[in-house]
Amino acid sequence: AIISPVSPTPPFKLGENTKDSLKMYLEDVYTTTSISSANLPVIYIEDLNNNKTPKQNLSNYTSNIPANVWTRIFVPLSVFKNNPGSANLSQIKTIFLGQALSDGLEHTLFIDEVRMISAFSSDTTRPSIPQGVVARGFEYHVDLKLNPNSEPDLMGYYLYKSDGSNFVRIAATTREIPFFTDFVGGYNLTGLYKISAFDSSNNESFLSNEVTATTYQMTDEEFLDMVQRATFRYFWDWGDPNSGIARERWHPNGSDVTNTIGGGGFGVMAILAGIERGFVTREQGADRMLKITDFLATKVDTFHGAFPHWFNGTTGKVVNFGIQNGGDIVETAFMIQGLLTARKYFDQQNSTEEQIRNLITQLWRNVDWNFYRNNSSSGLYWNWSPTMGFNFSNTFIFHGWNETLIAYILAIASPTHAVTLPALSFYRSGWGNGDQIEQFRQIYDYSLYVGSSYGGPLFFTHYSFLGFDPRNKKDEFANYFTHNRNQTLVNRQYCISNPKNFIGYGTNCWGLTASQSIPGVDYTSHEPNNDNGTITPTAAISSMPYTPNESIAALKHFYRTHGSNLWGDFGFKDAFNLTYSSKGVLGTWFSDGYLAIDQGPIIVMIENYRSQLLWNKFMANPEIQSALTAVGFVSDSTTDVSDPDRLNYLFKLDGNYPNPFNPITRIRFELPATQNIKVDIYNVLGENVRELFNGELTAGINELIWNGNNDYGNSVPSGVYIYRMESNGNLLSSKMILQK
Repeated sequence: AIISPVSPTPPFKLGENTKDSLKMYLEDVYTTTSISSANLPVIYIEDLNNNKTPKQNLSNYTSNIPANVWTRIFVPLSVFKNNPGSANLSQIKTIFLGQALSDGLEHTLFIDEVRMISAFSSDTTRPSIPQGVVARGFEYHVDLKLNPNSEPDLMGYYLYKSDGSNFVRIAATTREIPFFTDFVGGYNLTGLYKISAFDSSNNESFLSNEVTATTYQMTDEEFLDMVQRATFRYFWDWGDPNSGIARERWHPNGSDVTNTIGGGGFGVMAILAGIERGFVTREQGADRMLKITDFLATKVDTFHGAFPHWFNGTTGKVVNFGIQNGGDIVETAFMIQGLLTARKYFDQQNSTEEQIRNLITQLWRNVDWNFYRNNSSSGLYWNWSPTMGFNFSNTFIFHGWNETLIAYILAIASPTHAVTLPALSFYRSGWGNGDQIEQFRQIYDYSLYVGSSYGGPLFFTHYSFLGFDPRNKKDEFANYFTHNRNQTLVNRQYCISNPKNFIGYGTNCWGLTASQSIPGVDYTSHEPNNDNGTITPTAAISSMPYTPNESIAALKHFYRTHGSNLWGDFGFKDAFNLTYSSKGVLGTWFSDGYLAIDQGPIIVMIENYRSQLLWNKFMANPEIQSALTAVGFVSDSTTDVSDPDRLNYLFKLDGNYPNPFNPITRIRFELPATQNIKVDIYNVLGENVRELFNGELTAGINELIWNGNNDYGNSVPSGVYIYRMESNGNLLSSKMILQK
């Protein structure tokens, strides 16, 4: 194992102030099979020049490590200081854990954290017992939360669970995250829990009162509540304690606390959804919103009224995004979209909500949209730098089709600094790219109206439409609800067709968009033309207003199939890849973190599907309606998920293709509603050679792939085969030919 210090940033100094008064502990060491003391690893330290201390045996500091029990190991730092070897301990880079004895067996040791603490602390006072502990059961997991302790030296909390006779510690969390998720993997399971608190001197409180929860099979509405509740925690509990605004990302080490403007705007709307769902009170939500708006108005650096992409949550100073060190008008648009939604939501006549409305109006009026035109008639520039102006590689005039529609709408809607060119002509040249945005085509029998090819990553259909309601209206280029719905269905159908044969893709496992990606790629805009096998849950789930049946089926599949690999404290983790190859070995990859720009659309678009709350509040701003009229939006026929043309499906087999085939064929069929379905394949003797599918599928067009193998994974011979589809007492069948 290789452990690098993250706080403070390397190099870490073991120097004058530490003397012999520190010792290191490996917190929450865990193994699934017991490890004898003699077989424990060695530990040593490396400096910035790759010089290493002599190795120290962990067996000197602990006895045998029992299975399935978290154990803490203390190592005195004096053993390294007194014998550093060639290592410079004022420039520590890495702590290594390596093989000691060679016994010919593999041993796995999980290490939750390495921390340096005082060995001679005079503090022996236990933290207070955690109060307000509540457990809530869901389908496959239990959530536990508590009222945060107030001790200034508090480090975090431990979760204990009953094994039938004793309460055993199973998890730890930091003070910033006062909740736990225990993924038990099934329903009708009951857990008994207690929680303790611990401080920086390793004092642990007595255990809390016992709480209990039972998992149960959930309805679709309960699934939506569950996902919104967990995702809300990203913005509420992981929100910056100083600014209140969303942090850019979360990783297990909690080291990156950079604040984000675009994701912060999504977080503003997430807070409104959280209030409506009862996750926090209106008063709590208003207090947080006042903190956010006051910080934006008084501390965050602005550049001609526009916010930077990233900023420091304590000082408000810009944090460079690459070489960008100034205003980002697109990220600003995402924040303003959220703020205008909040301005209409907080409409009560009290001091807090009046201050919120006034601060939002001030921030809105301060943005100089016309400045970001840079005297161009062609559109808006994405960035401006106080040191480079508009003359650097990371700024350019942006056009549609992409995520930036909201920037053009707001640039025309501004009551103080709107673009000074005629609105319609500027909209055509900017967003419309001189009409080049409009490129009608049909893919998988779905009509796409703007953009090119498959339409791009699905965040194009989310970011600008968290507040802007695309239903029942169109501009001269498209009805964006219809286009967004169809682009989502194209994205899904691409995953079903799976031309690159990635593992896991299918009817209920789909969604390509920008997100974290496999090691070596790290972050990319996944889409059909940039597909490496990575599925991003926000792609399907945030499309729920457009494709509710398909999106809810995907949500349930992600949760039920991938469990704790994909579900964590803040809901669905960012992405996963079941075809990841490392050093030539096929395996799987699951992101261990979250991104604000991916979490935000999940809770917001689920809410827009359920109540249209964010759409209704944003669209109620009079400036928006005036801008839409100015750029040529007109009423259009009903374009909602209840569109009868959309739901006119039959129980019908469309056939398989190719036919004849070798070795893969795709069986395509329609379903009139979400229902359980069984598909089997028989030979001409009537023998069942393969149960191809048995489960729930959504209404609409579905597709299953057969690779010519039987239930045992063996290739079947050439010949005629019959596939039979059965659901709700209805039966359909057809023939296909495997020709080798």
